[in-house]
Amino acid sequence: MSNDTVLPPGLPAPRPMRDALDAPYWEGTRDHVLRVQRCQACQGWQWGPEWICHRCHSFDVGWEEVAPEGVVYSWERPWHPVHRALVEACPYTILLVELPHAGGIRMIGNLVGDPLQPFAIGDRVTAVFEDHDEADTPFTLVQWVREA
Repeated sequence: MSNDTVLPPGLPAPRPMRDALDAPYWEGTRDHVLRVQRCQACQGWQWGPEWICHRCHSFDVGWEEVAPEGVVYSWERPWHPVHRALVEACPYTILLVELPHAGGIRMIGNLVGDPLQPFAIGDRVTAVFEDHDEADTPFTLVQWVREA
């Protein structure tokens, strides 16, 4: 794993859902923009993508850009690879990040940098966009760095 990428070679590339429900999210990441769903009827935020609002059950759900900033809600540090491409990557740190500018919804991503770096629940993090232009279908992942 290099310093400029968290995703090691050999892992399957993420793909938009067959029904293209999450396509606006992936298009946003390619532009280095974080987009999440928001109901146009009740203004509620939600993640992961759904065709219907989790709160009011409206089908009028759209996508909005949000600040790429969050707070560590929870985390896990895997030491055992779940895929052969992760053998050299372990340990790594997975974060559950709460987005205060999007109604407190939560997203998962990796913590960039030393996997043993000190951090705590409640620490502020900022999204970084990890481009994979070499893939058959180029994609960009959202990862997280701890704010100093």
